[in-house]
Amino acid sequence: MEKTLSQHSSNCLKVVLFGPESTGKTTLSRALADHFGTLWVPEYARVYLQNKWDSEQKTCESSDMLPIAIGQMELENVAASKTKELLFCDTNLLETKVYSEVYYDGYCDPIINYYAKKNFYNLYFLCDIDIPWVADDLRDMPYERKKMFTAFEDALQKYKLPYVILSGSKSDRIKSAVNHINQLLTPKI
Repeated sequence: MEKTLSQHSSNCLKVVLFGPESTGKTTLSRALADHFGTLWVPEYARVYLQNKWDSEQKTCESSDMLPIAIGQMELENVAASKTKELLFCDTNLLETKVYSEVYYDGYCDPIINYYAKKNFYNLYFLCDIDIPWVADDLRDMPYERKKMFTAFEDALQKYKLPYVILSGSKSDRIKSAVNHINQLLTPKI
């Protein structure tokens, strides 16, 4: 299991778009990757859970969390092997851990928990809930947005991870993110 949830060695900077559902993570991941001419890692859970919904009309269960985590890390490791400077991740294992703990009464698979804390990212962009919630087959917490935002921010603070809150319009968020990423890319003297 270790090889499937651990990050492969890479020299690229990794930036995670992080936070509750329907906060623009995918849109921002794509836009930032386009802006910087690099790759982004899509959210594996979205495809996995949409397929489950389409075939069984079932939502996420605790037994889905480990396959989701494995799929996410596989996508990330493949993308990291194809870029040398910068990689945007539309979620990571810490996001999976937070969702697991919220949905399953504080439970997170110990292996996911371990790698969620072990895997390294240079910066997290915590996406604010100040944009409209958009319904789809998988989103189910339109009235729990503040609670979820707090859970995500608490995780970042608990593990002392570097993060910036992205708020405002799409263009405001992109401008802020680009400024922070440029600071990461500027060599320190």
